[in-house]
Amino acid sequence: MNALTYERDVDTHEPILDTVDRVSELCFGLFMALTFVGTVSAATAGANAGQKMLYTALGCNLAWGLADALMFLVRTLTNRGRRIMLALAVQNAPDAGAGRRVLHDALPTFMRPLVADDTLEPIRLKIAATTGLPDRPRFVQRDFLGALCIFIIIVLSTFPVALPFIIFRDVPTALLVSRVLTLAMLFCCGLALGRYAGWGPWKAGLAMTIFGVLLTMAIIALGG
Repeated sequence: MNALTYERDVDTHEPILDTVDRVSELCFGLFMALTFVGTVSAATAGANAGQKMLYTALGCNLAWGLADALMFLVRTLTNRGRRIMLALAVQNAPDAGAGRRVLHDALPTFMRPLVADDTLEPIRLKIAATTGLPDRPRFVQRDFLGALCIFIIIVLSTFPVALPFIIFRDVPTALLVSRVLTLAMLFCCGLALGRYAGWGPWKAGLAMTIFGVLLTMAIIALGG
């Protein structure tokens, strides 16, 4: 395996964003927009209140989406560098036992008692036989696509929260519709997480909705 093949094969068979990433980014965007809308609702009353609310919430999530997309790239590059360091550590180990210990120490803590040396040995042999490892981590096209997906998810999450302020001229009515739509989306997010994690999907959806209700109550209590 040469360096070019290694870089192309990094995460090739994985989805660009897994379920947790997609749902988490959507929830972050919803909470950010909801918090911002609740905070500035009183200040936007009057002429063009709906447009002001939409623009301010959209601007908030544009900034948040950009920051989170960039941090996704930083995290991706850091994790890839860690994998390269692990492979080099295995290759540079003085003996097979030391190489297996490197792999064993890299496992999550809860898995270490469950993985025997004879299970790690084929992995160590394959890593030891790998040639042309890159000298440093590099971005691949999928990384930028993942960052773009994060940015789009967060920006799109603005509209269910802020769009009612364009449709309804009455700010209290728009706030009510906005919060109902947000809670409905939070329920769907909890449903997706519950199915992914093997919890009870409906229980997870309800738990996420309750969390959203508590957050909304906190926003109202703070003057939103």
